[in-house]
Amino acid sequence: MGQLALQRVSPLPSLPRRLPSLPPPSSYSPSLLFATASRRPRRHGFYLVRAMSSHIVGYPRIGPKRELKFALESFWDGKTAANDLQTVAANLRNSIWKHMADAGIKYIPSNTFSYYDQMLDTTAMLGAVPSRYGWKNGEIGFDVYFSMARGNDSVPAMEMTKWFDTNYHYIVPELGPDVEFSYASHKAVDEFKEAKALGIDTVPVLIGPMTYLLLSKPAKGVDKSFCLLSLIDKILPIYKEVFDDLKSAGARWIQFDEPILVMDLDTNQLQAFSDAYSHMESSLAGLNVLIATYFADVPAEAYKTLTSLKCVTGFGFDFVRGLETLDLIKGGFPRGKLLFAGVVDGRNIWANDLSASLKTLQSLEEIVGKDKVVVSTSCSLLHTAVDLVNEVKLDKELKSWLAFAAQKVVEVNALAKSFSGVKDEALFSSNSMGQASRRSSPRVTNAAVQQDVAAVKKSDHRRSTEVSARLQTQQKKLNLPALPTTTIGSFPQTADLRRIRREFKAKKISDIDYVQAIKVEFEKVIKLQEELGIDVLVHGEAERNDMVEFFGEQLSGFAFTSNGWVQSYGSRCVKPPIIYGDVTRPKAMTVFWSSMAQKMTQHPMKGMLTGPVTILNWSFVRNDQPRHETCFQIALAIKDEVEDLEKAGITVIQIDEAALREGLPLRRSEQEFYLDWAVHAFRITNCDVQDTTQIHTHMCYSNFNDIIHSIINMDADVITIENSRSDEKLLSVFQEGVKYCAGIGPGVYDIHSPRIPSAEEIAERINKMLAVLDSKVLWVNPDCGLKTRKYSEVKSALSNMVAAAKLVRSELIKS
Repeated sequence: MGQLALQRVSPLPSLPRRLPSLPPPSSYSPSLLFATASRRPRRHGFYLVRAMSSHIVGYPRIGPKRELKFALESFWDGKTAANDLQTVAANLRNSIWKHMADAGIKYIPSNTFSYYDQMLDTTAMLGAVPSRYGWKNGEIGFDVYFSMARGNDSVPAMEMTKWFDTNYHYIVPELGPDVEFSYASHKAVDEFKEAKALGIDTVPVLIGPMTYLLLSKPAKGVDKSFCLLSLIDKILPIYKEVFDDLKSAGARWIQFDEPILVMDLDTNQLQAFSDAYSHMESSLAGLNVLIATYFADVPAEAYKTLTSLKCVTGFGFDFVRGLETLDLIKGGFPRGKLLFAGVVDGRNIWANDLSASLKTLQSLEEIVGKDKVVVSTSCSLLHTAVDLVNEVKLDKELKSWLAFAAQKVVEVNALAKSFSGVKDEALFSSNSMGQASRRSSPRVTNAAVQQDVAAVKKSDHRRSTEVSARLQTQQKKLNLPALPTTTIGSFPQTADLRRIRREFKAKKISDIDYVQAIKVEFEKVIKLQEELGIDVLVHGEAERNDMVEFFGEQLSGFAFTSNGWVQSYGSRCVKPPIIYGDVTRPKAMTVFWSSMAQKMTQHPMKGMLTGPVTILNWSFVRNDQPRHETCFQIALAIKDEVEDLEKAGITVIQIDEAALREGLPLRRSEQEFYLDWAVHAFRITNCDVQDTTQIHTHMCYSNFNDIIHSIINMDADVITIENSRSDEKLLSVFQEGVKYCAGIGPGVYDIHSPRIPSAEEIAERINKMLAVLDSKVLWVNPDCGLKTRKYSEVKSALSNMVAAAKLVRSELIKS
């Protein structure tokens, strides 16, 4: 199949040379920035260098209308060939580079595109392919690459987990002392050459060796205490080969992404970091080196270690989430080095306050000198939506408050121009008016909501009965067997189902026809679960486009985009709502649908809700008040919904908190405060239900072991939690003696892979769980929701899951 090495294709046609004249200041908005950006001069296809120092850490790869997603899924389904996928990918890369060049960016990144994930790309570059995929040598192709990402009929995928505190997922490298590294993917060099052929000189970006190793895990069979940093001497020779190839291709710069430096690294780790870059110094000769950090400020010791490196030309810091970054710089910055100042937020969609950012840049000028400051994004723009120009349905006022990736590129260059003395007064005036409009708009603030939030802080909102007693009361009502089976919520979202929702939204079908169509889908899902013998059912969420958007559309204070997609993993994209104002629930959101579904069966039917912390963490959140204030507002809205479901006769209610771990601050000193308010927000939602109402929650694809006590403190009756893709890592917590009295369902199979596990394999997993968990509290369920799978896969996998539960049940009875 296709190679990761990139084929040459014709670039996209150039944008028209003539641009519309600039609109008057009153009509300026970030949505117009790209359209009105002055084009960069070109001569014979090659871009001329401008004096303004501007830089982008990285850029979204999915395309403005998810072109990469559709190309990937078509390729995976066998509908298109590798060449077709490569052509779509090359066109996307070319358009991204041209956009940045046209906007006037000086330091343009390459190798930030990926067919699946940048950490997986690094694994491919290093030839660190786990042996189960059968790869021996040569350039890694799509077959091995996508098998590592997604699994195949024979072997499971590699573990997937969250990239720091974002909703992006990376593929976790599996390493050990016997891994033989080799230069097995030339993607970084090929992309640099591809951009160079367009006349665009780029900065190739690599995941730094420290970040790569410290985000890896010991492979299966390798002792968990294995020191991953012991492999540093084995991977550096591969990095050196990449440097040599880049220099031969004409590269003048290289960027190492080392976000691991914002974490709490110990002295040995910092020394290993310093040694690694010192060791690479001679190989980097002839290249300007940028080390980019992001997502927080760098701790003082790490800052000292980083800025003492002699081989580095420039240092990149986050001035948005790095609240202490400016103070660090004031404390000392190496003479003659460049400071890449991340003043434009790469993780949110709010228009930059240009005047405030300019003041920050001027403060830096006083410390390091004007010619040493490079204006940059706080992190890769991967974490924000692609282009505001495609949002034709957002109202003018709200749109004036926003900037997506394409607009942020122009913001960076506008700041760089202004910083160099060429200030666009009209643009700054328009930006200032947008900032003032947002501060004063009556749609942002609701005094009653703020009073309600102030009141909830006076109680800890715990249910009055202990969980062990509640479970006994619930069992009398539910009468469930040992090892009860359930699923997480969603069932496959078919093309017909998505078409029905689109037609309803476009008012092409009536309310009655829509309800009838959804009812038919409910009946199909419920009948399937009953035939399979599942104990606690779900309605499949046919009425929902997304687990956050569905609720946000029914809450005040939220706005929604048409094309504001952000990559979560692989081809999976999400469209985060925008929380711009105080949140209330005007009316019930799910009671009609849950009541309809419960009437179709005698089995318990879960009411399905998304929890306040997950709604918060999976949205673009307002930045004009503390996040916990917004979270408590959402919690009160969900509390009203929980109580209405209970009144409607729903006895099992699941409040998903899939993203609770995701929001955990990167530094230990800040984590306790976050966990306190996040757990409190969850408890608010269900503190007043009856003991007979069983409250479930669900968490997925993060490392939960270090917050297990906070999970217990949530006081849910049952928690279902990802477990299988991470090699039962969760179970080690209970092996270490943590006592968990509530119901718990560690996932028994990975839903993000098309692979269908056998009943025997699932039974083996259940027995592993029973070695550390009481059968009275253990539930049997998949890792996550089933919306991304096909019905043929779901039916087979759930059939095997139920058969495994019955098999183990019978063994328990015998014993």
